[in-house]
Amino acid sequence: MRQLTLLLAIFFLSSTHVLAQERFFTRTGHIWFFSDAPLEDIEAHNRKAASILDVGTGDMVFSVPMKEFEFRKSLMQTHFNENYVESDKYPKATFKGKVINIQVVDLEKDAAYEVRVKGVLHIHGQDKSIDTVGILEVKAGRLFGKSTFTVTPQEFGIKIPRLVRNNIARQIDITVDVVYEPLTENSLQLW
Repeated sequence: MRQLTLLLAIFFLSSTHVLAQERFFTRTGHIWFFSDAPLEDIEAHNRKAASILDVGTGDMVFSVPMKEFEFRKSLMQTHFNENYVESDKYPKATFKGKVINIQVVDLEKDAAYEVRVKGVLHIHGQDKSIDTVGILEVKAGRLFGKSTFTVTPQEFGIKIPRLVRNNIARQIDITVDVVYEPLTENSLQLW
């Protein structure tokens, strides 16, 4: 939690924009991943992703607690946390990036806008550059964000034992689905 607070403080101090309607946040972002493997599909959901988006600059940060991913089978969750992502050693994943074409988003007009997001995803002590497209939808003063991209365990130094290699797909689809609320000084106190 201390690292999240530090990350958010750096984000706020590095920006010179007014706090009003340019910044949006969530603490309940939904992130899930899906692995289509020959023996068994693996899917896990996490509804505790924190994120801030500055629509003035396009700056975006995410913090995702790894132990909050919930699996269909408890044994999968145990293996995920203990053997693969080592959640005690690497308790969170982070993303720090930018919506490259943020200027297409008109906060005054309810509509869906295709955006391009670039940044660095940090999982299991490893960094990977991400360049993907997504949708930001303005609706009734809120922002709805959605994107899907693909990663591999190897990109993050996650080793898959030979015994279970066929149980885990070589590529994993990650989906991000968030509802951003306007960030105010009062909501900052909640962090």
